[in-house]
Amino acid sequence: MSPIDFVPYAIALAIAAAIPGPGIAAAVGKALGSGFRPALWFGTGLVLGDLTYLTLAVLGLAAVAAAFSGIFIIVKVLGAAYLAYLAWSFWRAGIDPEKVKSGKGSGAWASVLGGYSVTLGNPKTIIFYMALLPTVVDLQAVTLERFLGLVVTTIVVLYLVVVPYVALAAKARDFLRNPRALKALNRGAAGAMAGAAAYIVLKP
Repeated sequence: MSPIDFVPYAIALAIAAAIPGPGIAAAVGKALGSGFRPALWFGTGLVLGDLTYLTLAVLGLAAVAAAFSGIFIIVKVLGAAYLAYLAWSFWRAGIDPEKVKSGKGSGAWASVLGGYSVTLGNPKTIIFYMALLPTVVDLQAVTLERFLGLVVTTIVVLYLVVVPYVALAAKARDFLRNPRALKALNRGAAGAMAGAAAYIVLKP
């Protein structure tokens, strides 16, 4: 298969991912509060969540997912709770740069799981893979080779979208080193996290 076959999907995914939503807001908040590396791990969790929904869509499990919507509601609430916890942590963070640097929730596994749970509960992601994906990909004709191509395309596109967001946010954090600025930055990160959590919970 030619890479050109994946261009329509790549364009649709890039547009959907680049539009700021709870996932991007959470990743930016993570970068502002904890720095680039934890935010990159968080972004990896976002990517894994997208791959989960891509797999469900390709396997034709959209109806099954709808039947077990209660499970997704639980995951949605857990993801929002995680973001709320991060918002609370960043809001309470001290003005000491070293304290902020070593703040809770910056571990690789915690960040990946946080990003993953946020994506699973993100209405925008669910709508894309369960409703919009079939309009750009013939899911009935997806072979193993084509599925692997979709997986690679998804990974590349999402990292190309997420990494600049978190890199810029982390760089802004690096520039603001004085205590007062750091305190304001932490509270800005808290606001981003809290807003993403509220969106996930309130969006039907």
